[in-house]
Amino acid sequence: MEKEEIIRLVDITRTYKVGTELVRALRAISLSIYSNEFVALMGPSGSGKSTLMNIIGCLDTPTSGEYLLNNQDVSKLNDNELARIRNKEIGFVFQTFNLLPRSTALDNVMLPQVYAGISKAQRLERANEVISSVGLTDRASHKPNELSGGQRQRVAIARALVNKPSIILADEPTGNLDSITSIEIMGVLEEIHKLGNTIILVTHEEDIAKHAHRIIRLMDGKVSDDYPNPNIVTVSSKENALTME
Repeated sequence: MEKEEIIRLVDITRTYKVGTELVRALRAISLSIYSNEFVALMGPSGSGKSTLMNIIGCLDTPTSGEYLLNNQDVSKLNDNELARIRNKEIGFVFQTFNLLPRSTALDNVMLPQVYAGISKAQRLERANEVISSVGLTDRASHKPNELSGGQRQRVAIARALVNKPSIILADEPTGNLDSITSIEIMGVLEEIHKLGNTIILVTHEEDIAKHAHRIIRLMDGKVSDDYPNPNIVTVSSKENALTME
């Protein structure tokens, strides 16, 4: 059975003006990402990795080229239209968690649903469902400062899942975590992938990228390599395995 194409990038370029100089951050990038793929996007500083992530996440638009997300051309949408697409189609997981400090874990998870206009009863039901899926039911009423770094990132993952997005875009999700907690978070992402979600993992860490099933490497604004991961690492294969409740 042929997999559904979620993302298609065709000759995407992104040019910035810095003073009088033009910086070509992306140079005619073309690639496709399919449903239920687990992709690691890698590259050194200045490779264009962050710029490409921002375009895929509809946080920025390309200077030229075409970006189709679920067959909709989003490369020329205005800011309001991009905001709607982000809320509906993309679940973000950030390195710094980006949680509201005065809100409970449950309220943080419900927030994207508020913007989507979902009723309070439905918000509560869905938020409790995803909080449970990341093993945090007993922490739902806690605020971020009452949670460990790993628990905060689980809340962020639950928030990313709550609107049932087309893709989960995880930007250095283990960057602020110790090695054991990083393995636990990768275990959560693995479980999400097994449930059918499409995951794009942005990372500079080789050991984290090994959990992905496909690796795309950028260099100087171009795709330098794109290949299936021949040696996929799973959390269950590690000594500090995470057992999902």
